[in-house]
Amino acid sequence: MNSTIWLALALVLVLEGLGPMLYPRAWRRMIATLSQLPDNILRRFGGGLVVAGIVIYYMLRNTIG
Repeated sequence: MNSTIWLALALVLVLEGLGPMLYPRAWRRMIATLSQLPDNILRRFGGGLVVAGIVIYYMLRNTIG
Protein backbone atom coordinates (compact mmCIF):
# COMPACT_ATOMS: atom_id res chain seq x y z
CA MET A 1 0.00 0.00 0.00
CA ASN A 2 1.13 3.54 -0.66
CA SER A 3 3.01 5.15 2.24
CA THR A 4 0.76 8.23 1.99
CA ILE A 5 -2.26 6.12 2.87
CA TRP A 6 -0.45 4.67 5.90
CA LEU A 7 0.52 8.18 7.02
CA ALA A 8 -3.08 9.36 6.63
CA LEU A 9 -4.34 6.38 8.63
CA ALA A 10 -1.80 7.09 11.36
CA LEU A 11 -2.93 10.72 11.54
CA VAL A 12 -6.59 9.67 11.79
CA LEU A 13 -5.75 7.30 14.65
CA VAL A 14 -3.84 10.01 16.51
CA LEU A 15 -6.67 12.53 16.10
CA GLU A 16 -9.35 10.00 17.05
CA GLY A 17 -7.40 9.00 20.15
CA LEU A 18 -7.01 12.54 21.47
CA GLY A 19 -10.66 12.88 22.52
CA PRO A 20 -10.88 9.88 24.85
CA MET A 21 -7.35 10.43 26.13
CA LEU A 22 -7.71 14.12 27.04
CA TYR A 23 -11.45 14.47 27.75
CA PRO A 24 -12.90 11.04 28.59
CA ARG A 25 -16.10 12.32 30.24
CA ALA A 26 -16.97 14.73 27.45
CA TRP A 27 -16.12 12.08 24.86
CA ARG A 28 -18.39 9.55 26.59
CA ARG A 29 -21.26 12.09 26.69
CA MET A 30 -20.76 12.87 23.01
CA ILE A 31 -20.89 9.17 22.08
CA ALA A 32 -24.01 8.68 24.22
CA THR A 33 -25.67 11.67 22.53
CA LEU A 34 -24.72 10.42 19.06
CA SER A 35 -26.15 6.99 19.82
CA GLN A 36 -29.56 8.60 20.46
CA LEU A 37 -29.73 10.35 17.07
CA PRO A 38 -31.95 8.90 14.34
CA ASP A 39 -30.29 6.89 11.57
CA ASN A 40 -30.95 9.47 8.85
CA ILE A 41 -29.14 12.20 10.83
CA LEU A 42 -26.15 9.90 11.38
CA ARG A 43 -26.09 9.05 7.67
CA ARG A 44 -26.08 12.74 6.74
CA PHE A 45 -23.32 13.45 9.25
CA GLY A 46 -21.24 10.52 7.95
CA GLY A 47 -21.86 11.54 4.35
CA GLY A 48 -20.77 15.09 5.13
CA LEU A 49 -17.54 13.79 6.66
CA VAL A 50 -16.86 11.63 3.63
CA VAL A 51 -17.47 14.53 1.23
CA ALA A 52 -15.27 16.85 3.33
CA GLY A 53 -12.51 14.25 3.36
CA ILE A 54 -12.66 13.78 -0.41
CA VAL A 55 -12.58 17.54 -1.00
CA ILE A 56 -9.58 17.98 1.31
CA TYR A 57 -7.83 15.03 -0.35
CA TYR A 58 -8.26 16.46 -3.84
CA MET A 59 -7.25 19.95 -2.74
CA LEU A 60 -4.05 18.61 -1.16
CA ARG A 61 -3.38 16.27 -4.07
CA ASN A 62 -3.60 19.16 -6.54
CA THR A 63 -1.47 21.42 -4.33
CA ILE A 64 1.24 18.89 -3.42
CA GLY A 65 1.27 17.08 -6.72
